[in-house]
Amino acid sequence: MVTDIEFGLDTFGGVTNDAAGDPVPHPQVIRDIIDEAVLADRVGLDFFGVGEHHRPDFAVSSPEMVLSAIASRTERIRLGSAVTVLSSDDPVRVFERFSTLDAVSNGRAEIVAGRGSFTESFPLFGFDLRQYEELFEERLDLLSQLLREEPVTWQGSTRAALKDQRVFPATTGGLRTWVGVGGSPDSVVRTARYNFGLFLAIIGGPAARFAPYIDLFERAQDQYGVGHKPVAVHSPGLVAETDEQARALTHDGWLAMRTRMGKERGWAPPAVGDFEREIEGGALYIGSPETVAHKIVATLGSLRVNRFDLKYDQSQISHETMMQSIGLYGEKVVPMVKDMLN
Repeated sequence: MVTDIEFGLDTFGGVTNDAAGDPVPHPQVIRDIIDEAVLADRVGLDFFGVGEHHRPDFAVSSPEMVLSAIASRTERIRLGSAVTVLSSDDPVRVFERFSTLDAVSNGRAEIVAGRGSFTESFPLFGFDLRQYEELFEERLDLLSQLLREEPVTWQGSTRAALKDQRVFPATTGGLRTWVGVGGSPDSVVRTARYNFGLFLAIIGGPAARFAPYIDLFERAQDQYGVGHKPVAVHSPGLVAETDEQARALTHDGWLAMRTRMGKERGWAPPAVGDFEREIEGGALYIGSPETVAHKIVATLGSLRVNRFDLKYDQSQISHETMMQSIGLYGEKVVPMVKDMLN
């Protein structure tokens, strides 16, 4: 078990509900996210990640803009994407935006690059889904070279070539960069080959089943002769005063989201008891501070990770509920976990 562990929060910027149960407008959701990050900094959390989406049920399409606003109101918390959809972006612009964020935040910026959970960005920005693999591979390769902050000569088939090109602004200490992975062994090995941190999204089933991926990551790094990079895990959850309250707040939204996503992706509809099973033995960290703390400790006992992130925004709950959850997570859950690990 890794003993020096960071604790963070991630949000996909999902549209929340107001007190009447109606969707909150996108501009207000974005302002609320900034307030949530300020609270996360205030209660001593280590990282705040903001996702990128291009669809109506999520408010954030430009994480760096939101993170820059957060940087101006926070002091110590590290700030990153969750994730940057690299396949449909340009690595040069990704570097430039995050190096700018790094300057604004005085060295607190991180990149979490990935394919993303949805594909809306491909037609939006004029990319062919038939190049799904090629786009990500080439862009990750170019990003890895740009991050060295030296002249880059690069050629591929999905963007213009570069010859002895520098990109700016330069950073003072480099950009900590991860690759978000959902559980593909090939993705784990690729992350090791490019010498990035591994950011595992555990959104279903027991966390322990991801232990072989961490073993593979370590073996691959040894094989490629690179230093061991950190591992982070990310799972959904919500903290309330009691287990009953937490379940009541999240059940209907989880069911609606799971049903909607299932229809889009061809999954079987959720069965009776799936919600409870995911809380009790799966990937949902939902409950009282004591319940969530014990579950995190169990996860950290089965996985060698350097950071645990709670994906705190849940469907059909309010900004006020999420603020309460963030406060409980930072002020009660994390101290309990640290005490139990010592």
